[in-house]
Amino acid sequence: MLLATINASILLIALPDIFRGIHINPLAPGNTNYLLWMILSFLIVTAVLVVSLGRIGDMYGRVRIYNLGFAVFTAFSILLFITPLSGAAGALWLIGMRVGQGIGGAMLFANSSAIITDAFPENERGLALGINGVAAIAGTFLGLIIGGVLGPLDWRLVFLVSVPFGLFGTVWAYLKLVDLSERRPARIDWLGNVTFAVGLIAVMIGITYGIQPYGHHTMSWTSPKVLAEIGGGLLVLAVFCMIETRVEQPMFHLDLFRIRAFSAGNVATLLSAIGRGGLQFVLIIWLQGIWLPQHGYSFSQTPLWA
Repeated sequence: MLLATINASILLIALPDIFRGIHINPLAPGNTNYLLWMILSFLIVTAVLVVSLGRIGDMYGRVRIYNLGFAVFTAFSILLFITPLSGAAGALWLIGMRVGQGIGGAMLFANSSAIITDAFPENERGLALGINGVAAIAGTFLGLIIGGVLGPLDWRLVFLVSVPFGLFGTVWAYLKLVDLSERRPARIDWLGNVTFAVGLIAVMIGITYGIQPYGHHTMSWTSPKVLAEIGGGLLVLAVFCMIETRVEQPMFHLDLFRIRAFSAGNVATLLSAIGRGGLQFVLIIWLQGIWLPQHGYSFSQTPLWA
C-alpha cells in the first residue's frame, strides 16, 4: 500500500522537471492534456480496477494477484525510468507506462487489506488494518517529499526509486506470503465490470475537465462535453447498479450498503480522501508561493523544501 500511494502523488512536485527532461512545455497550446493525464492515468486506472481485481483475487487467490501486482508495478517502473523518447512521444510513453503502473497498484490496493484480514485473528485485525491504513495515508504525503527531492537531481530517479522496493516486495511476497483465503468457484461479471469502468472513467474525466477554462468562463461546468461526460457516466453507473442487483454472481454486492457500519466507513473514507487531496495542493501552493519565499528561500529552491 505504501509503495502504491507514494506513486500516486510523487509526480505532483516533480512534473516540471519531468517535462523539462522530455523537452516539452506542458502549458503550451495543445499540451495541457499531457499534464493532466500524467497524473490522472495512474489514479483513474487504480480507482476503476480496484473493485474488479478484488473480486478476481477472491476467485483465483488474493496472494497470487498481490504478488502479480508487485511484479507488474516494478516492471512498469523500470519502463518509466528508461523512457527512450522525448517530446510528445515521450509524454505519451510516460502516460501509457503510468497506466501499466496503475494496474499493478490496483492489484496491491485491492488485496492487501483482504490478506491482512485473513492472516490476523479478530482481536488483532483492527490494529493490523489500522497500520496498513496509516501507511497508505503517509504514502500520499511522502510522495510529495520524494518527488520534490529527486526531481531536481534527475527526473528519472522519480521512477527509479520504486524499483528496488518493488523487486524486494516481489521476491518477499512470493517467498513468504501464504494464501489463507477460501476460494469459491465463480464467474466474472463482465457486464458489471465494463459498465462500472466506463461510468467511473466518464465521471472522473468530466470532473477533471470541468475545472479547465471554457470559452470566456474560468471553468467548464457549462460545457456540453463536460455535462455529457458527467451525465453519461452517472447514467452508466445507474445501469451498473441495476445489473448488480440482477446477476447471479455480481462483481460487487450492493446489499453491503445496508450495513450501517459499512456505509458509514466508506463515506468517512471518501471524505477523508477528499480532504487529503485538497490539502496536498493547498500545501504546495502555500509553501512554494507564500511561506517559503517570505522566509528567505528563492522560488527555484521551493519545490525541494515544499
